[in-house]
Amino acid sequence: MPKKQAKSFDVIVIGAGPAGYSSAIRCAQLGLKTACIDNWHGEKGWNDHLGGTYLNAGCVATIALLESAKIYQTITHNLKEHGIQAEAVSVDIARMMQRKNTIIDSLSRQIADAFAHNKIDCIRAKAKLLNERQVEIVPADHSPAAIIEAQHIILATGSSPIGLSCAPIDNELIIDSTMALNLDAVPKRLAIIGAGIIGLELASIWNRLGAETILLEAQESFLSMADQQIAREAYRIYSNQGLELRLGTRVISTKKGSKKAGLERSRKVTVEYQDSEGTHALRVDKLIVASGRKPNTENLAAPEADLLLDENGYVHVDENCRSTLPGVYAIGDLTLLGPMIAHKGIEEGRFVAEQIAGRHSSVNYELLPSVVFTDPEIAWVGQTEQALRAMGEPIKIGTFPLRATARAQATGRTEGIVKIIAHADTDAILGVHIIGTQASEMIAEAVLAMEFSASSEDLARTVHVHPTLAKAMNSAALAFRNGLPAGV
Repeated sequence: MPKKQAKSFDVIVIGAGPAGYSSAIRCAQLGLKTACIDNWHGEKGWNDHLGGTYLNAGCVATIALLESAKIYQTITHNLKEHGIQAEAVSVDIARMMQRKNTIIDSLSRQIADAFAHNKIDCIRAKAKLLNERQVEIVPADHSPAAIIEAQHIILATGSSPIGLSCAPIDNELIIDSTMALNLDAVPKRLAIIGAGIIGLELASIWNRLGAETILLEAQESFLSMADQQIAREAYRIYSNQGLELRLGTRVISTKKGSKKAGLERSRKVTVEYQDSEGTHALRVDKLIVASGRKPNTENLAAPEADLLLDENGYVHVDENCRSTLPGVYAIGDLTLLGPMIAHKGIEEGRFVAEQIAGRHSSVNYELLPSVVFTDPEIAWVGQTEQALRAMGEPIKIGTFPLRATARAQATGRTEGIVKIIAHADTDAILGVHIIGTQASEMIAEAVLAMEFSASSEDLARTVHVHPTLAKAMNSAALAFRNGLPAGV
């Protein structure tokens, strides 16, 4: 049966995650007739949730659950110092998940409302790029497949968890990061393969809710992408919180306990791994595989489309996010232009939309902030100390401990430091690294300062509200000139 010929658009966006929805909305705002195709699958199959992994099974879901876990930990461990008594405190995981899902529903509706307001055609379907002008769609409602056309096509299908042959996902005992945000009970003992950003964020949630949590990390160094002074501080803090971090470990096999009628919840999984001391076995209730993510490019384009991918499935693009096909762009997690972070995709979405509309803009990949949404948070922008020393750059460093600020002491959140790295000769800020509560909020000031080529003196002379955590940024800058300033 011939495929139904559908209408044409100025722009077709494939994917409605942060990169996709931001590009679709900006295209429409600039007067371009726009369609956005999305095929998000939740736990129960197709659903109407826009927002991609970021909203449904990533940052937003993680932050929502971590906030609940932090409240539980505060009530059970930290209330007495405030003179507050609480008894018979318990965790209702179902209600916790319901709250998380309510937040996701609300934000997804906001995206849908923005699509409707900007007259964007939202198509629930699987999409395949046929050539530089045509996309085949297979609708979610099982209506006939069709071909739609556009002068410009933006690929924004995001990424998905990488599986491991030694730990095949069964969504029961061995789960991926998506399922780890939808558990119906707190595991007594939990192991996570991977102590990167995703693994640490998941560990922060379930450890606070009472799970004995062990992270198995193949690398010998901890958080190698972060500044190593900050990484060492993070290792100390997380270890003190009860996370067991086993570095230099390579998982070689997993074995699930046999099923017995009525005893499903008592089944365990045994993880066999190797380190410098030999081979070991670890028996846990749940195993989370958090070993990284891969771009969703499988079956994205028909072979005859001749879309160029690299050996790892990333779309080959130039500095303007243009693929090898004229009029076809790739943004967000599909490319190696910057890390897999939501705000990078959002900026690229706007950037490409404005290119298509003939407007000049840019994305400063050198100043993309990174955040680890643990507690305390880690955030950084610019270069690390180890990278700058390896390049032979003359640098100077100013640091300030959060425990020296009045705000941190008043809130009882004193762990962490602010670190500013500046050029020794020009005083230009080269990198800012923070570990502490609200680090993700504090880093915005550093990004703005570096975007406008500020010096450490500029930060030192900028008046900050006192007492605030942000004052620690000012104090770290003052440390270049006056030694360690008073925090109070």
